[in-house]
Amino acid sequence: MLEILRREWVYFWYYFTVQLEQVFPYWVLGILIGSVISVFGKEKIHALLGALQGKRLGILGVVPASLIGIASPLCMYGTIPIAASFSEKGVKDDWLAAFMMSSILLNPQLLIYSASLGTRVLLIRLVTCFICGMAAGLLVRIFYRNKSFFNFSGFGASASRDTDPNPMLRLLKNIWRNIKATGIYFLIGIVLSALFQRYVPASVVEKLFGNNRGFGVLMAATIGVPLYACGGGTIPLISGWLANGMSLGSAAAFMITGPATKITNLGAMKIVLGMRRFILYIVFSIAFAWICGMAVDLIF
Repeated sequence: MLEILRREWVYFWYYFTVQLEQVFPYWVLGILIGSVISVFGKEKIHALLGALQGKRLGILGVVPASLIGIASPLCMYGTIPIAASFSEKGVKDDWLAAFMMSSILLNPQLLIYSASLGTRVLLIRLVTCFICGMAAGLLVRIFYRNKSFFNFSGFGASASRDTDPNPMLRLLKNIWRNIKATGIYFLIGIVLSALFQRYVPASVVEKLFGNNRGFGVLMAATIGVPLYACGGGTIPLISGWLANGMSLGSAAAFMITGPATKITNLGAMKIVLGMRRFILYIVFSIAFAWICGMAVDLIF
């Protein structure tokens, strides 16, 4: 019995260290870059969205708005007060929808994490999240052109936690907050990935997410709803699934529905959307993930 346990531990430790060596440098780099942007560049990035207000971009405004959302380092509960302040200043709902949708799906820190999955997956994630933001903005513009889509009542500008007068201390405190917020999920993701690779045959993953691609993409879009807890924690899982035969389309679908339906993001969106539009948001997220996944599989 002890020999069996020792052997299993050796196997587990092998898979654990392989995943750790692959992802850990990107996790560290993501935290560093994300903290630098949050401390020193956040206001400038968000000012870009406010600057769009005076420009006659029309429907094309969803393009820069979606890009600014990706560049924003804030979580959704930090993004909503920013969007509320822009709404008070007259920024259009379709631009705000593009900004908020892409901000939900991606940020600079998660972008760096995703680089550990390879250049192709990184580009797929960046492009699909960018398009998703634009699609959300376009739909709001088409169907809510003459009526309000968001309800930001009760949301004011959130107090910044980066207030230490010493810039280096501000940065170090932000780095520590990021480590505390993502570290446990990162380790859980590594452990789950190691267990998955050890005890789930590659043929099972390939059958679910590889061979039958239409069903596999739908499965990935669906399991993204309950499984996604933290971007850093899911990167090792996606890495293991891809290594075992998951299609790129299924990975793309999971990387959209995961953050879009993350429980904290859902709570925030329910507040500003109301029940009817909240349901539309969930349907849009899953449908867009499936369409993107199918398109990615057709291309690659």
